[in-house]
Amino acid sequence: LPQALVDDTEDVSLDFGNEEELAFRKAKIRHPLATFFHLFFRVSAIVTYICCDWFSKSFVGCFVTVLLLLSLDFWSVKNVTGRLMVGLRWWNQIDEDGKSHWIFEARKVSSNNITATEAEARIFWLGLIICPMIWIVFFFSTLFSLKLKWLALVIAGISLQAANLYGYILCKMGGDSDISRVTASFLSQTVLQTACPGDFQKPVLERLEIHKH
Repeated sequence: LPQALVDDTEDVSLDFGNEEELAFRKAKIRHPLATFFHLFFRVSAIVTYICCDWFSKSFVGCFVTVLLLLSLDFWSVKNVTGRLMVGLRWWNQIDEDGKSHWIFEARKVSSNNITATEAEARIFWLGLIICPMIWIVFFFSTLFSLKLKWLALVIAGISLQAANLYGYILCKMGGDSDISRVTASFLSQTVLQTACPGDFQKPVLERLEIHKH
C-alpha cells in the first residue's frame, strides 16, 4: 500500500503539445499586418483604377499612382507576405557565369509547430488568384471600349500579378516548370483542400528546400 501511494503521488510529465496546437489552430490570423498588406496594395490599385476618372482628370497622376501601388504589391507579396503567410518564396539570381537561375523555396513540414493558419493561406491564395483575373477583365473592357491609353497600365497589372501567381504556384508544386502539369496539380490540390479543410493546415516548416532552374 505505501508503494501504491508513492506511485500515485509521483510527478508525471504532461504533454501539452496538443493543447498548444489546438490553441494555434483557433488563431484565425497569425500575421495580421502581413495579411492586411497582402490585400491592401492590390485592392487599392484596382479601386484607384476604377475610380480615378471620378476623382481626378489627370491621366498621368492616375497612371503613376496605380503603377506605384502595383509595384508595391509585387514587392511585398514576393518578398514578405508569401514567406510569412504560406512559407513560400521565389526569386531570380545571376551566377558568376552570367546565367540566370530561378530559385523556388518551400519550407519543409515539421510536426512541432505551425507557421500559417488555414485562414491566412486561403486569403493568400484567393488574393493571388482573383486579382489577376480582375485585371484580365479590365484588359478586355479597355480594349473593347477603345480606351487604349490605359492599355499599357492594364498590361503592367496583369504582368506583375501573374508573375507572382506563377512563381508561387511553382513554389508550391516543387519548382516544376511544366505549366500545364503544374496548373492541373495545383487545381486538384486546391479542390481537395477545400473539401477537406482539416488536412489543409500543415504543421510547421523546418528548413528551406531550394529548387533551381
